[in-house]
Amino acid sequence: MNHDRERQSLPSTLYTEEYFLTACEGYTEFTTSEGEHLSRRLAAAFALAEVRPGMQILDVGCGRGEILRHCAQLGAEAYGIDYAAVAVRMSQTVVQAVGGVAPGRTAVLQADAKHLPFPANYFDRVLMFDVVEHLYPWELHQAMLEVHRVLKPDGRFIVHTAPNVWYDRYAYPVVRLVRRLMGQGDQYPKDPRQFGVAVNQHVHVNEQSLWSLRRALRRAGFKPQVWLDSPPQNRDEGVVLAALRLLAFGAPPFRWFFEREVFAVAAKQPASNIQPARP
Repeated sequence: MNHDRERQSLPSTLYTEEYFLTACEGYTEFTTSEGEHLSRRLAAAFALAEVRPGMQILDVGCGRGEILRHCAQLGAEAYGIDYAAVAVRMSQTVVQAVGGVAPGRTAVLQADAKHLPFPANYFDRVLMFDVVEHLYPWELHQAMLEVHRVLKPDGRFIVHTAPNVWYDRYAYPVVRLVRRLMGQGDQYPKDPRQFGVAVNQHVHVNEQSLWSLRRALRRAGFKPQVWLDSPPQNRDEGVVLAALRLLAFGAPPFRWFFEREVFAVAAKQPASNIQPARP
């Protein structure tokens, strides 16, 4: 086994301004509103945090900065970290546009999620939206340990990641087959990674299922609630696909494969619950 390969990280230079403005989740809403409006996916994840005035919030992998902006607008003290220099610059620009917020309510730092530059037990909420899939397993474990360290005992860790890897591996081939039978095969390439944003083929190194994300959170000392959801679907799909969707989204175990997005809200448990890293 090549342990050096397992310890690699994606270079920060992969995350350019073009990536954040044309490929990173929520870019359409960001470019049209300059960060004032969130995409459906980001809004759903952000609502789980229940941010209130006076809270200390950390956004790990803050990207363009729109989440920081919304935290500040709610009166929270919002801190963002990203290891891509371009993301730090973009976030700083976005949070400066917030009106009516006292100076010092926001701060953006270039830092590694595996080494958070904050004291222990400091944050009420730690957010990690669409970051998990960009971290190799060993990195994700270390980053979650750092979140555990900086989160207050009664704090909350909010995670969103996509796609659900079980959808791509097992459900997508079924959907593609049905679509091909309906004469829509040209719209569904064999590789599901080509269906979305092509650049994500190179930066998604650790896509999750409901079960793998739950396991990762538990290993890092959290008590998680993890569930799946999907974006709104085009209902012009015919009888066969409509019946398949009704079956797939009705109940487990089918929905574990057909739902597209993974959400989690995790509570901090004592450090004795942390499991050692895998070799």
